[in-house]
Amino acid sequence: MAESESGQDKTEDPTEKRKKDSREKGEIARSKELNTLAIMIAGSVALLIFGGALAQELMELMRQNFSLSREVILDQRSMSTYLLNSGLTALLAIQPIMITLVLAALIGPISLGGWLFAAGSLAPKFSRMNPAAGLKRMFSFKAVAELLKAFAKFLIILAVALLVLKSDIDDLIRIAHEPLELAVIHCLQVVGWSTLWMSCGLIVIAAVDVPVQLWESHKKLLMTKQEVRDEHKEAEGRPEVKQRIRQLQREMSQRRMMAAIPDADVVITNPTHYAVALKYDPDKGGAPMLIAKGSDFLALKIREIAVANEVLLLESPALARSIYHSTELDQEIPGGLYLAVAQVLAYVYQIRQHRAGKGKRPDPLKGDLPIPPDLRRDSCYRR
Repeated sequence: MAESESGQDKTEDPTEKRKKDSREKGEIARSKELNTLAIMIAGSVALLIFGGALAQELMELMRQNFSLSREVILDQRSMSTYLLNSGLTALLAIQPIMITLVLAALIGPISLGGWLFAAGSLAPKFSRMNPAAGLKRMFSFKAVAELLKAFAKFLIILAVALLVLKSDIDDLIRIAHEPLELAVIHCLQVVGWSTLWMSCGLIVIAAVDVPVQLWESHKKLLMTKQEVRDEHKEAEGRPEVKQRIRQLQREMSQRRMMAAIPDADVVITNPTHYAVALKYDPDKGGAPMLIAKGSDFLALKIREIAVANEVLLLESPALARSIYHSTELDQEIPGGLYLAVAQVLAYVYQIRQHRAGKGKRPDPLKGDLPIPPDLRRDSCYRR
């Protein structure tokens, strides 16, 4: 069982954040044996495919360079030109094989762990310069495992090489009796097939190394229960920070609410402990909206803003309490209060007509407004 520096057992699977941080540091599963296998097999296949053309190009290049005239050999400029042309010809000849090897060198690491470029992994680690730590790594279990793996790799490659040499002994003898051009091409084919079969011997090593690397990578990422709790707490944020954020959100909401009060049609009060501001837009349809509400000091501020902006104040304790407890900001009032609020809005419109000189002053609303029992909050009022 893995242990942390604090002595706690690492029994918990890594979180997504832990995995992400590990990738950013370049700490992911990689298998050197898988990379070597990909490069060796790709190089062998490329040699078998392009080996014939490569042999012909190189033999033609040798013919040209070994049949120079005496004047050309003594001319430095001509020799420089020949050298440059020969280099370009050789590069073009081996280009297909080099491209194949480069692709294999990229695909090999990507096949395990995916594509990753972590700048942090390029930074120097001064802890590796510590001689004591170096000696500890040399005699660690991992170093012994790497030594055993290298020895096993040597034995497997040796066994495959002996089998390949035994099977190719007739071809090797036949090469000695072939013309030079055929012998060179035949030799490249033998080398390509021999390398391919010896590369296939690495499949056994890679098949063992890949699961081991995945297991070791997962083991490094394991977390203790305390680490999981700390990360969860960090992700959610500190309680004091969350409380401050909620406070700021409440203040912003209150400022928006106060700014909407001048547009209200009516403010219904308790008369002192509750205040709710309603707005009805007949063009949009629907029910009246609650655009502001508050109790105690906030109710007082709502009334003050309403008076300052000539918004009608209407005292209806039961209706004010019902709306306050049943409706959230910027929501329509519940259906059970439609009739009561309709009477209030009708009274408000009559007051507006009277103030505009278009009608007589309406009689004040008398009696309790029709509020369903399930929406009454009389028991909440203990003032």
